[in-house]
This record gives sequence, C-alpha cells and structure tokens, in this order.
Amino acid sequence: MKKLLVLASATAFLFTACVSNPDGEKAETTEASEVASGHGTAFTVNTAASTVEWHGKKVTGQHHGTVAIKSGTLSVHDGKLTGGNVVLDLTTINDQDMEGESKQKLEGHLKSADFFDVENHPEATLEITEVTETDTEGVVTISANLTIRGVTKNITFDANVSEASEAAFKASADFNIEREQWGVSYTGKADDLISKEINLKVNLDAVAAI
Repeated sequence: MKKLLVLASATAFLFTACVSNPDGEKAETTEASEVASGHGTAFTVNTAASTVEWHGKKVTGQHHGTVAIKSGTLSVHDGKLTGGNVVLDLTTINDQDMEGESKQKLEGHLKSADFFDVENHPEATLEITEVTETDTEGVVTISANLTIRGVTKNITFDANVSEASEAAFKASADFNIEREQWGVSYTGKADDLISKEINLKVNLDAVAAI
C-alpha cells in the first residue's frame, strides 16, 4: 500500500512538473492605474485587419485560436502612440486546432464560468495608461489596464510599431498573462493540469479617423 501511495504521489508530481507555459515574455502585472488621456490624431482600429491570437498549454497538449476585436481607438502625436483602448468580443472565442464536437466542447468550456464566464462578462478591455520609448527603434513599452471577468489589472509589455504615418498606425505585441490574476482559475484535471499563463499575440491596424 505504501508503495502505491508513493507511486501515486510521484505520478501527481510528475504531471504537475510537466506543465509548461506557452512561449512568450510574461507581462509585468500591477494594480490598475489611471488611464492616459491621449492626445494627437485619433485613429480607428480596423477590426477586420487586426487580430488577437491566444495560446494555452496543458500536460497532454496545447490549444490555440483567436478572439475578435469588437472596437478600438488609438491616439497618435508626431508618430508616437499616446493612448487608446481596445475591446475584445469574448463570445467569439475560437479554437483553431480541433474540429467538430471536440472543437465545440472546448469553445463552450472556455466561454463557461470555469474560464471567461462570457455570459456575465462578454467583453474584455485594454486601456492604455502609459507609453514609454525604449532604446530600440520601433519598440515601445506599453502599460495598460486589462479587464477580464470584471477584474482590472495593469500590465506592461513591449510592442513593435511597424508604421506610424498620418494615415495609418500599425503595431504588434506578444506577451503572456497569468490568468488566475483575473479569476480564470480552472486548473484542469488532476492528471492533465493547465498552464497558468496564456499567450496573447496582438496585431493592430488602425487608420486615421475621418
């Protein structure tokens, strides 16, 4: 019996130890801050051309997909980002590595109270609080209030600006967040634990508002 208990404990430890987070630099997370007023030219996020991709891992595999951007605005002054916000439509959570019933089951679970509780919190928002220039050309550090499930935390991550003209502004970011800080605390099955971090890849394409 003791050998069985030791074996069970060792197996549980092995499963726990094997859970790795998806690739990506973890965003620094702090308490919510005052939103930047933003100044300069107003740009409207092109929701059709912009994307948000997500990636999560568990012991036995991984899943990735997309979520649609509902709306967004950016403020740009002299080619530099000064503020803005983006709204995500969590009812559009989409898995891209499964098909049929399995795909529908996973998407339904992600939208349930175990994860994003879409029925009560159909949107997630990102509101910029500060933008800081870095020593690397085309790279800025963005701090923003991220709200998920009614919980708001400030996250800081780097973004690459690929275009900043009078007509268009394009930027991308790739970072991880620790989901439990927003109440997304479902751990998974005892023998198939889920990573605590989610990777987000954001690509924004915005045009000057008319």
